[in-house]
Amino acid sequence: MRDHQPINIETHLGHIALFNGLGADEIGKIAKGTREIRCEKGETLFHRGDPCNGFHIVVFGQVKLSFTSPQGTEKIVEVISQGQSFGEALMLLNKPYVVSAQALSDCLLLHVAKSVIFDELERDHGFGRRMLAGLAMRTHQLMLDVEGYSLLSGKQRIIGYLLLEIPEGGPANDTVDIELPVTKGVIASRLNLTQEHFSRILHELVDLGLIEVEGRKIRIPSVSRLSSHQLR
Repeated sequence: MRDHQPINIETHLGHIALFNGLGADEIGKIAKGTREIRCEKGETLFHRGDPCNGFHIVVFGQVKLSFTSPQGTEKIVEVISQGQSFGEALMLLNKPYVVSAQALSDCLLLHVAKSVIFDELERDHGFGRRMLAGLAMRTHQLMLDVEGYSLLSGKQRIIGYLLLEIPEGGPANDTVDIELPVTKGVIASRLNLTQEHFSRILHELVDLGLIEVEGRKIRIPSVSRLSSHQLR
């Protein structure tokens, strides 16, 4: 990546929900155990089996977490975007990474060392509760993913994904335009579909008049119609 100026780590940590309620002194202590990581698109952050010595926060960019089968098939577990974090659970368990992480775009991340987090956990029980709440939310999402893979058709998974991409507050009318945040191949893997199956379903939705596709841009002419179709 091009030359860059160092960021103010304390300022960025102060905007992370996990650190809400911490005073300047506490944020300063955590900042001392935090370092910048800048990755170019396609760069691997860590591999499965590498030691986990802390957790990461995405300042900007996107990172995919994935593993590869013995046959060489990649399965994307999660796409981490701006303001999100990953690695907390393995850090607490003192386990190596069970997935690999790769930058989907040029990224800036913060790596928070395990030692400063453990110090804060001993000092502030409220901090521990916030961390547990974040891990519980992620576990809940994982259960929803397993339910989707097990019980929902590919079409239902794709429609559900598109509906979740509608900006908060919803459209002013029943028509909405969205832009896919990552490539269709990444989304297909995230939804446990082959890229061919994913493309076939998109074409089917286009033929039904439920969506219009132009690259990553997708228009939903009627959100209510698309939502109703998901229930079929």
